Amino acid sequence: MGTPLLLLILLLIMSGLYVLGKKRALASVDGWSGIRHLHSLPSYYGFYAALWAGLPAFLVLVLWNGFQDTFIMDLVVSGLPQELQKLEEAPLSLVINDIKNLAAGDVVSADSEAIQAAAAHYSSLQATAMAAKAVLILILAALGGVYAMRVITPQLRARNLVESIIKGLLILCSTLAIFTTVGIVLSVLFESIRFFQMIPVTDFLFGTHYNPGTLSFGAVPLFAGTLLISLIAMVIAVPIGLLAAVYLAEYASPNLRAYAKPVLEILAGIPTVVYGFFAALTVAPFIAELGTSVGLTVSTESALAAGVVMGIMIIPFISSLSDDVINSVPQAMRDASYGLGATRSETITKVILPAALPGIVGSVLLAASRAIGETMIVVMAAGLAAKLTANPLDTVTTVTVQIVTALVGDNEFDSPKTLVAFALGLVLFFVTLALNVVALHVVRKYREQYD
Repeated sequence: MGTPLLLLILLLIMSGLYVLGKKRALASVDGWSGIRHLHSLPSYYGFYAALWAGLPAFLVLVLWNGFQDTFIMDLVVSGLPQELQKLEEAPLSLVINDIKNLAAGDVVSADSEAIQAAAAHYSSLQATAMAAKAVLILILAALGGVYAMRVITPQLRARNLVESIIKGLLILCSTLAIFTTVGIVLSVLFESIRFFQMIPVTDFLFGTHYNPGTLSFGAVPLFAGTLLISLIAMVIAVPIGLLAAVYLAEYASPNLRAYAKPVLEILAGIPTVVYGFFAALTVAPFIAELGTSVGLTVSTESALAAGVVMGIMIIPFISSLSDDVINSVPQAMRDASYGLGATRSETITKVILPAALPGIVGSVLLAASRAIGETMIVVMAAGLAAKLTANPLDTVTTVTVQIVTALVGDNEFDSPKTLVAFALGLVLFFVTLALNVVALHVVRKYREQYD
């Protein structure tokens, strides 16, 4: 029995126990007429029974799936001939891969009797483990349900218990999210330390030449290109997005708003590779032709083309979020402004926008993070050349593009040409963190003013 089917059965058991637990609680007080004698609503008793049936079984299922393959493979490897067990890690991993492929039906190393026997053993252990898992999960669900049904009484504080369980689950989820973030940071940090053991930190942070082929890893051109393209994108997206939000929130009729806002948000659903094609095939040639017509030297792949298209892409992020923030400003503030004789434009500029500034800053920050992390548009419209230039008509590249370039290819993983991706990611992480800290400071400062 596979895990998806087992989860479906577990959900059905929980649903059935919810109904039974609810009925059991009502039956203990002679039906709805005696519901006042229950400590909690009948639905809480149902949830209590369902949680007792589902949570222990689900926890065991997660742990089982997490350790099953490792445990089975250790048993299989322990049954291999000694000459295979003594192999180094890389050759042994190839043998294990052959065993798994052969067990899955792919004929790999079929001429080796040892691997054929190991594959048969592996398949047998897998089948046994799946059967044992199904039996154990169903028994745990049944035992949990039986226990919950036995303890359901009118005095049972079902609501408190259910809320405590849900609170514990929320704490667990938040803890997992925190540990995931810490794990990401540490994994990037450890690989970055390996890179900085080969390349000096000062050469990386302050170097002005980036060419992995010659072991030149100066990151200044990459961050300069990232800043240039992001700045162009924000110059385009912030005014258009904010003005669109003001119009939709304060001037547009309800019928127009009902159609205009979804149409504007369609831009957010377009894949970035489509934007990249649009930039490479339409915007970049147009800018090059326009620049040439006025006597300027314009590269076929320019920061301006990438920035313009990126700005179009992030307009919905600013307009939609800013529109929601502006609409959340209390109507009493508008009425008070109108009562003092202010016009609509004066109310918007001197009352509504200052009150909505924290949310607007948040939307701009989200758009900036989206621009900094974009890759496809830059690859297709701005190129891969790492140049230290402030000319928007020249070819530049960004940090994210070079991260992808470093991790693609035949370079060894312990080579500085590959490890530079982690160093770039680490610095980019701290740059984004600094932006978040500044934005949070602005939000708190102005939010206190309007609380």
